[in-house]
Amino acid sequence: CRYDKQSKAPMKQSIEEWFGPMSDMLNFSQQFAKGAETMARVNAKDIEVGTSEKTLVAEFDKVKLYHYKTLVKDKPKTDPVLIVYGLVGRYTMIDLQEDRSLVRNLLLRGVDLYVVDWGYASRADQYLNFDDYVAYYLDECVDAICRENTIDSINLFGICEGGVFTALYAAQNPEKVSNLVVSITPIDFAADQEDDDPSHGFINLWMRNLAAEDIEAMIAAYGNLPGEVMGSVFQAMTPVKSMVKYNLDFIDIAADDSKLLNFLRMEKWLADRPHHPGAAAKQWLIDLYKNNLLVKGEFVLAGEKVNLQTITMPVLNVYAERDHIVPPPCSKALKKYVGSKDYTELALPSGHVGIYVSSRLQGVVSDNIFTWLSKRQSAVR
Repeated sequence: CRYDKQSKAPMKQSIEEWFGPMSDMLNFSQQFAKGAETMARVNAKDIEVGTSEKTLVAEFDKVKLYHYKTLVKDKPKTDPVLIVYGLVGRYTMIDLQEDRSLVRNLLLRGVDLYVVDWGYASRADQYLNFDDYVAYYLDECVDAICRENTIDSINLFGICEGGVFTALYAAQNPEKVSNLVVSITPIDFAADQEDDDPSHGFINLWMRNLAAEDIEAMIAAYGNLPGEVMGSVFQAMTPVKSMVKYNLDFIDIAADDSKLLNFLRMEKWLADRPHHPGAAAKQWLIDLYKNNLLVKGEFVLAGEKVNLQTITMPVLNVYAERDHIVPPPCSKALKKYVGSKDYTELALPSGHVGIYVSSRLQGVVSDNIFTWLSKRQSAVR
């Protein structure tokens, strides 16, 4: 009482100091309770990914070629586009949910769209290499699309490691590729050293400082490069975010139905990480990441050295300016090595997968790709 009579201000400050933490605890408890209630309503069907309707066109061992169902009544406004994702993740990232789907955005613009699903590698697949995936499986997919549409060439759209696959394929089969689109794709695996951001290029640095014998020993132990290993590497690149997203951040996320479903779908995709076939993994990590053979002109595919100068068709290179997995200089290097006189770059203010799953960029990538392709379609359809 004496404290109150002497000065109301100190008393007010004392009350705020006393009840502030209690108020925070109350808010936290309310958020936690709301999150628990929301979580109780969620089931597996609510967080399905890759749900855009598609038809199986062809199948080669574990590899499947799908054709997406059109979402417009008009005839396709582009020549067929084949999306090629990498082996280190699942293509479902580009079709995460209805309002965050590159697939759906392209279909709504009248793109005739296909996708290759590499499947899930087992120990029996440990001897599959780039020859198998690019010179055989990818070639079979391209031929199947050409037969179905009675055409001689298609548009290739490669993402991340899939962008390397499509670049290799276009270099050796330029007559079968009308236009080449690559996205968040490493080409010069040493160009991360040109990036001013020290948080970029962790994998590049890691690979350069690992002995080839150690990489081979790890792969030999499992037969393949386990998906869990690459998953842990990606988590290690953002340690603080990896630590707090399941506790402190999750409380705020779980209290909002929409945010929670977005979060769970993304986590489902991140957890769905296939094993990388052993032989192909050694080429990916040693020949490309460690020894940078592609830009040196020494990478061999199907018995021949790959020359990127033979990529003479139009090229669109989409990269993320804040990409810590594939630093921008590693992607932008493509311009120096291709022989195309029609080369275009699209830089987006985002991280590696953010250009496809960010709400801010929905429609931006698809608009640019559609516009670019529309200006370069074959005369006869």
